[in-house]
Amino acid sequence: MMFTKHYKKQLLAYAHGELSPHESELVASHLSSCASCRAEFEVIKFGVRLAECLPSVSAPEKLWDGIEAALAGEALRAGQRDSQARTSATAARSRETLRLPASRFSGGGLLPFFARRRAFSYAFALACIALVAGGAWFYVRSTRPTWDVARIEGSPRIDSDRIGERGQLAVGEWLETDSASRAEIAVANIGEVDVEPNTRVRLVTTRLTEHRLELARGTLHARIFAPPRLFFVNTPSAVAADLGCAYTLEVDDAGRSLLHVTSGYVALEAGERESIVPAGAACMTKPGTGPGTPFFEDASEEFVEALSKLDFEGDHSVLESLLAGARTRDTLTLWHLLSRVKGDERDRVYARLAALTPPPDGVTREGVMRLDRAMLDAWKVQLENTWLTESMPAARRVWRKLWK
Repeated sequence: MMFTKHYKKQLLAYAHGELSPHESELVASHLSSCASCRAEFEVIKFGVRLAECLPSVSAPEKLWDGIEAALAGEALRAGQRDSQARTSATAARSRETLRLPASRFSGGGLLPFFARRRAFSYAFALACIALVAGGAWFYVRSTRPTWDVARIEGSPRIDSDRIGERGQLAVGEWLETDSASRAEIAVANIGEVDVEPNTRVRLVTTRLTEHRLELARGTLHARIFAPPRLFFVNTPSAVAADLGCAYTLEVDDAGRSLLHVTSGYVALEAGERESIVPAGAACMTKPGTGPGTPFFEDASEEFVEALSKLDFEGDHSVLESLLAGARTRDTLTLWHLLSRVKGDERDRVYARLAALTPPPDGVTREGVMRLDRAMLDAWKVQLENTWLTESMPAARRVWRKLWK
């Protein structure tokens, strides 16, 4: 393989989607573990953001009129010079016939040649301008942001048009599947998204610093090989921000959703509310509330139902049974609850969390009670060792039961 140690020479090609899927996956994997290359990639992304901030200014409408007038004037003058040169040449030939000294006529035979060459130069310049303008138009059309779509089953549609074996999804367009259709979307050069039946999804934007879909309803399965926070999926109740992972996202007709992560991490965000969901965990969302509290899919139904009542119904009477039923793995849920309850309830959550996994040095009860960010993050780093286990699917059954 051409990559030996670092990938800095390939970062620009990676950013513009010029690497093969295999090479892109290698670069993405390397970026997740190499601070040096990651810093270099951030510089590239920063440059792109600066360029995106530049205003788009149209050329003045009279610009081409001025150019055309100038070129026409030059062509007319060239024609006049050519006519004068031909007259001089005729006179020169007459003098030559009369055996007059040619030195008196300033090289008249050369004038038509230079005049014709100048006229040809102006014509060539006009042709070049036309070619450049046409090439620019063709380039803009050919580089219009699109993602490849492959038909898996049935008759998926892009807007109102059925696609054949393959199609192109442009920014702003909807891909829709019926009950018998499935499709696969190539997410630029960073991964794939499988679209299940009865799903409606739109390409919102695609550029170096951000690739974003909107899932209005249905189910998609995403597999992303990219640095964190490059791929996003909007839903009616939250935004799923990829942190380098694979996951399934479902949205029902009421705009509620369920995220199930199979590898890596996903952040669910709505305003200032955020849930970090690791592999093997799930999280529900609801319009008006945003993301609920994440939980592991092997948690008991009683635990998940109590958590749903706390998150979406505001029933705090279930907190005691929730804490009593928490296992060591459920510190994922308890850590998130610290910032979602107050006063005595936060104190009780802290006590149960500390009993399951004591906080590391430097993390105090007082600091946690006031939601000191550095202390919460330090405790989270320690807790993550108990979170990274294999997925045990069960959340879909609980989710559907809860939302009947």
